[in-house]
Amino acid sequence: MKNQCLILAAGNGTRLRPVSAGLPKPLVPFRGKPILEHVILRAHEAGIESFVIVVGYGSDLIRRWFDSRWLGNVSVTLVENPEYHKSNGISALKAKDEIHENFLLLMADHIFEPETAKALMREPLAPGEVILAVDPNIDRIYDLDDATKVRRDGDRIVDIGKEIANYDALDTGMFLGSPVLFDKLESATRDGNCSLSDAMRQLARERNLRAFEIGDAHWQDVDTPEALTHAESIFAGHFGHEPIGESLVGDRTMGDRMTSV
Repeated sequence: MKNQCLILAAGNGTRLRPVSAGLPKPLVPFRGKPILEHVILRAHEAGIESFVIVVGYGSDLIRRWFDSRWLGNVSVTLVENPEYHKSNGISALKAKDEIHENFLLLMADHIFEPETAKALMREPLAPGEVILAVDPNIDRIYDLDDATKVRRDGDRIVDIGKEIANYDALDTGMFLGSPVLFDKLESATRDGNCSLSDAMRQLARERNLRAFEIGDAHWQDVDTPEALTHAESIFAGHFGHEPIGESLVGDRTMGDRMTSV
């Protein structure tokens, strides 16, 4: 099982500021805990033990939050992205030197079910391939205009983007990949900038981007106050309590379990 996870947590979070009280988006409370804590907890429940988290906007607050936390048997490496105003592909590239095996790629503002990550991580990954978890239930999406769409040919994704006209599923922001993804990001970079979707389109042209359907599992991108409220409702029965042994983030000093690069 792949047990390394890259989380992108560097963005401005501009649209969530009406409810963020000055906090960077990963620290905005969701059902009593910061959004980022939910992401870490759910990924850990799926089998992740090692996290690389790219921070940027408000990174001093995120570091301070981690400094006061105990992570049990989870290790965290924080990577700084001073170019956080650029697209998310640049954030991913900042972590290139920390990732040396197959890994799970998550967004710090996407809430998901642990079973989805666990099922994705069980998938065999062919050389040069990236697998994207997709939601075929288009009618249930909260904000379709803002969603990243995908078009498939069998299990291959052949197009991806927010503006594509023909699509049959949605990008959930959860990927399984290998370090080859960083090569694709570098080759997709133009004028010092690139998005994950730019690299995914390149992989799609090579037929190396595979779709993994999440079925009826819930997920939500919480980048607006309205989306945050919607996520609170759809996950109401999922986050009422932590299973025994799974509350790995507590108010203690975590010692040498966190490093910064």
